[in-house]
Amino acid sequence: LFTASESPERRARGSGAGSGMEALWMLPLLVVPVLFLTSSTFVFYFKKFFYVAYMMLLAVIAIPICILKSGGRDVENMRVIRFMVRHVKYFLGLRFEVSGWEHLQAEGPYVIISNHQSSLDVLGMMEVLPDRCTTIAKKELLWAGTVGLVCWLGGIVFINRKKTSDAKSVMADTAQTMLQDQIRLWVFPEGTRNQKGDILPFKKGAFHLAVQAQAPIIPIVFSSYSSFYLRKEKEFKSGMITLKILPKIETKGLTTDDVSSLCDQSYALMRSTFLEISGQPPQSNGPSTH
Repeated sequence: LFTASESPERRARGSGAGSGMEALWMLPLLVVPVLFLTSSTFVFYFKKFFYVAYMMLLAVIAIPICILKSGGRDVENMRVIRFMVRHVKYFLGLRFEVSGWEHLQAEGPYVIISNHQSSLDVLGMMEVLPDRCTTIAKKELLWAGTVGLVCWLGGIVFINRKKTSDAKSVMADTAQTMLQDQIRLWVFPEGTRNQKGDILPFKKGAFHLAVQAQAPIIPIVFSSYSSFYLRKEKEFKSGMITLKILPKIETKGLTTDDVSSLCDQSYALMRSTFLEISGQPPQSNGPSTH
């Protein structure tokens, strides 16, 4: 309240300053919706920032739940992670259309292989992730703050892609763990993210793993994100992603000598499916450098 001794001019200046501060606070609330409607680049960075920040926040919540539930690192914690992440798609304007659910009802260990386009693949993975299933990830993810810690708690297998000998050793140990603990494993055989509108030639690690464990392979194909997500063009719109779960490929009786043909068979099957569900005509896809 102003005292009686204050002049009208001083009261007017004080009132004007207060109104100016209120207008300043209101400015972002007015600018953000305008940018959302007029700038695809702003929408791209806003959604990317939100996605990363929100996933880190969810990890903060999930970490103590995982520790209380399982006492530490355990593949059963993937149930918690799956539950926590499944709703994130709605905030980003994404929807999933899934077919072939029955192929994931197989008993015992198996290896899931899928194409890899961006970090958004995590949302599709959590949409269909079966029980007792974890994944293989690059070692660098382990240092990604709260997300890295919750991934470790979920039993995710970290490999050093720069050291082939280390990666092979980890994969051999993982094959034994799959059998002993009845675990399923999700692998991205392209080995890197790829948004070239096709599937890159597969690396053979996942197929060595499946043969060593004598576990079947279940291919899961994500349709192209190019209709709504373009990293180079800085576009991130709402969109529908088709996930097609294909029948299992048996590996019983196969040996190391069969790995190359198994890899080629899986690649041809997944690539034709990718082009089909993405609405793209068949095309040549020669060797690519990653």
